Amino acid sequence: MNTAPVLEIPETLARGYPQIRDSESEFVGAPLAKTFPTSASVRQTNSLSQISKQSIRTSLRASTMDGVFANIFSSITSGVLLTNFLLQLGATPVEIGLLSSIPLLMNFLQPLGAHFADRTTSRHWYILAVFGPSRLLWLILVAGIAWFSCCDTDSHQLVGWTLGIIFITNLLGALGSCAWFSWMAALVPQRLRGRYFGFRNSAASLTNLLCTPLLGFAVMAWPGGSIQGYGVLLLVGVAIGLVSLGCQFWMTDVNPQANCATKSLVSQKQTTHSEYEGRGIFKDSNFLKFLLYIGLWTFAVNLSSPFFNLYMLKNLGLDLSTVTVYTGLLSAANLVMLVFWGRIADRIGNRPLLLLTGVLIAVTPLLWLGAGSDFISLWVWLPLIHLVCGGLGAAIDLCNNNIQMEVAPKNRPSQYFAITAAVSGISGGVGATVGGFFAGLDVISGLPGLFALSTVLRLVALLPLVFVREPRSQPIIQLVQNIPVLKLRLAPVSVARIVQPRG
Repeated sequence: MNTAPVLEIPETLARGYPQIRDSESEFVGAPLAKTFPTSASVRQTNSLSQISKQSIRTSLRASTMDGVFANIFSSITSGVLLTNFLLQLGATPVEIGLLSSIPLLMNFLQPLGAHFADRTTSRHWYILAVFGPSRLLWLILVAGIAWFSCCDTDSHQLVGWTLGIIFITNLLGALGSCAWFSWMAALVPQRLRGRYFGFRNSAASLTNLLCTPLLGFAVMAWPGGSIQGYGVLLLVGVAIGLVSLGCQFWMTDVNPQANCATKSLVSQKQTTHSEYEGRGIFKDSNFLKFLLYIGLWTFAVNLSSPFFNLYMLKNLGLDLSTVTVYTGLLSAANLVMLVFWGRIADRIGNRPLLLLTGVLIAVTPLLWLGAGSDFISLWVWLPLIHLVCGGLGAAIDLCNNNIQMEVAPKNRPSQYFAITAAVSGISGGVGATVGGFFAGLDVISGLPGLFALSTVLRLVALLPLVFVREPRSQPIIQLVQNIPVLKLRLAPVSVARIVQPRG
């Protein structure tokens, strides 16, 4: 039997990437297919191998670049740019709700994707086979926009084209997302995840901060109109999406089939996950509590979040360039806070941070009720809302991803990741769909009533998280007692000192 690969665990990140030291070590728990630091060709092996320090650095750098280019592609094919495109075509609030619900509902296929991915011999080639066609399919919409620009046809037909492409591309994406998540869980050391993913997401947020306003101005300034401008932008986005996939050739590949050889090695490591590894997934009470939390939370969030851009563009009458500036502010706050939250999460755990920031992010929909189109709202209130949502949302997104890795056993993470994605996808998709219908109801005053309802449900969704056990998280009471101000106020004073006479 081959020896277990051992990785050194860094305490700090120099130049933003993990530096491997000789003083500490930790088992990553994943077999490797091949390490290729300078070659863009993949060669597969089935044996366990030692992960070199340089291979880890190269893989994490490549993953970061992958995230940067993928974020540009995602900014073009989703978010405010796509919402504005559909509104220009005459989309209804229900169709805007479907725009957000389809990607989430497709996540119910992630268990099937995990089943297929775990039977391949390469994470890299499986992901390439799934996401390559998924991104090329957007060229159909580019052709549709070109046809619309040349012929006098009903623009609303493109709405159906767009929703159909979103359906197919997200169906393919659901089959590959779990494989990517398992790949990253294998490559990134456990104690480094908060800091690394904080850095990776910060790089993506910086890209979004710089690109989204520029892309919005480009669409609005295009001589042929915003619809034609979006078509040109979409063509560029597809090319960037393919560059993103190309970056994965410099990441160390993982062979899922060799994972069975590591199960005995993992069992020898006395981890806090050991009590769950012998149980069925749906007999794992801790995981079921986590599923209840993630399902309720994604439903409550997606009940309102897909309609914030709609509220600004339609209800407040703001133009696209102004909304993209706000989106840039959200990305800026996300960028500034991600690394900070990553370090905090590594120190106190993901669950306490989710609870503390979750209460704050839960009430943010109420802030939209005070927004208008006046000077104060445009230059103070709306920017403040986006800064708060971006800063707190960074902690939610980061910790929700990382806590999945913590509650899942190391010998079969793909099944846990897939079920989590399926539950969150279905609940989030249902939330966005229900929100689309509620947005048009006068009985709750439309979007303002929807935002208030979302706040209540977000607070309720945090209750199951209180009972989730994360192996290395600190109790909330202990954290509160360690706050310096409260620590001084709650410090015990001896009776002898109180009654002791002075002088």
